[in-house]
Amino acid sequence: MLAIQTHLLNRSVCRLLVSVSKKMSKPQIVFVLGGPGAGKGTQCSKIVETFGYTHLSAGDLLRAERKNPSSKVGTLIESYIKDGKIVPVKITCGLLKTAIFANKNTKFLIDGFPRNKDNLDGWNEEMGDKVDVQFVLYLDCPEEVCTKRILNRGLTSGRTDDNVESLKKRFQTYVNETLPIIEHYGKDGKVRSVVTDCTPDEVFERVRKHFS
Repeated sequence: MLAIQTHLLNRSVCRLLVSVSKKMSKPQIVFVLGGPGAGKGTQCSKIVETFGYTHLSAGDLLRAERKNPSSKVGTLIESYIKDGKIVPVKITCGLLKTAIFANKNTKFLIDGFPRNKDNLDGWNEEMGDKVDVQFVLYLDCPEEVCTKRILNRGLTSGRTDDNVESLKKRFQTYVNETLPIIEHYGKDGKVRSVVTDCTPDEVFERVRKHFS
């Protein structure tokens, strides 16, 4: 009887170890979400330096693709970004997937994605069984603070969407489409919120607690 119990216990332990092994072998993902100007890029840089993650910005990947003269979707991406709209998920998800699996690291920060339900559905369909989403880091910042930051950045960034007209559209899109995604993950207990209306170093002291 004892031998049978021991055998069953060993089988259970083996199944658990296999399950853990499979989970840990998948890329570990942290989504970083927040309004335009909330500090996503700045905080991602600090997380990378301190905790060894690889930072993938959905926006940066899209901007690089639209500047690629050989890209078949560059013009389409340009029109979406300029109008403050969300680029079709197949394009964004494809760029992210390529970047993740071309990298030897297994820990990734993805900022600016998923930005709406279409993004989320597309991600789950394409990547749901290939990666492990650890949590969403939600950078919560008042709109007036974000606006000031973006307009100051626009003086030197060269980005076509760092202007008042595009910014209003981007905030409206964020409120209508991205906040519900944050709420969706919050229902699963996968949201870590940080208020970012202070200096970058002060924000990071709050952020690092969720990674330590």
